[in-house]
Amino acid sequence: MSGATRQQRIVAIVQRTRARPARFRDERITMAHGAGGKASQSLIEGLLLPALRNDALAALGDAGTVAVDGVRLALSTDSFVVTPIRFPGGSIGELAVNGTVNDLAVSGARPLALTLSLVLEEGLPADELRAEIDAIALAARAAGVQVIAGDTKVVERGHADRMYACTTGVGVLDPRAELSTSALRPGDRILVSGAIGEHGMAIMLARDEFSLEADIRSDTRSLWPAVDALLDAAGAGVHCMRDATRGGVASALNELARASGVAALVRESEVPVQAAVAGACELLGIDPLYVANEGKLVAFVEPSRAHAALDALRAVPGCELAADIGEVLAEPPGMVLVDTAFGGRRVMDLLAGDPLPRIC
Repeated sequence: MSGATRQQRIVAIVQRTRARPARFRDERITMAHGAGGKASQSLIEGLLLPALRNDALAALGDAGTVAVDGVRLALSTDSFVVTPIRFPGGSIGELAVNGTVNDLAVSGARPLALTLSLVLEEGLPADELRAEIDAIALAARAAGVQVIAGDTKVVERGHADRMYACTTGVGVLDPRAELSTSALRPGDRILVSGAIGEHGMAIMLARDEFSLEADIRSDTRSLWPAVDALLDAAGAGVHCMRDATRGGVASALNELARASGVAALVRESEVPVQAAVAGACELLGIDPLYVANEGKLVAFVEPSRAHAALDALRAVPGCELAADIGEVLAEPPGMVLVDTAFGGRRVMDLLAGDPLPRIC
């Protein structure tokens, strides 16, 4: 069997599998249900959406939208259970702010305010809590938002792994943004705002489970400056954006290709990856495209605006390595393909397991 024929058969099998309605049949929740891959998809589309379905949820965006007296608002909520709670480049407090701010930003909304709920474990040192509150305050100021409401709960020792943080954010939709998860069109260029995989690898190495040492720091930051620059440069030419968190760039591309009924083609050689991240991923047998980020976005931009959009991104601090990594195709719908650095082509499917638990 030729390589081309084998690839066609693999694509056909994946397409048939994806065409089946998602069903949640698992007897118990596992860590994989929170990893952003196939198990997460079955939980969301097989259980949560059928019970709670409405137009805002059905879009499967990073934030839901609502109009109040003619003002278009975006709302997003998230929970953070990362371990360890402090790691090179950041901490759970920064993640709690930036994660929700970024969900609003890639939905085309300027973040305005957050609520914050903390679940604290009995015995948590007060100095650790103070450090995280300081981190939250600093990240909120940097992102231009205020924490305007909150709640605190304390649970018994051993029931919260030091602390959990939950944030809900509200933002006002920017009039320059005309974004939709179903707006990808053949010919759109796929842009990433910088080098990928830094957050997930920083967390993994911080656990000291693999006796690896590398200078890798989390990329946690607010994405609103990058989004603002993109909208200024390309406006309605930006069709969709997503922050590549759990499941990394690979999961974001799969979700959006499926939502728009198009294909995405990635040029592996063009994907920016820091040498330390690439080396750690190779040693651990993990594809950087699946590794989580906390300060990188994926944008789909019409071809005529892509060059200006990329220049605008590269002018934003933290986005100097932004790159055009591929394009949107018409076929095969719902699929993501990768032209490898070695000249072949492979299917890049959703994760089946959970290689990097508790990264956000």
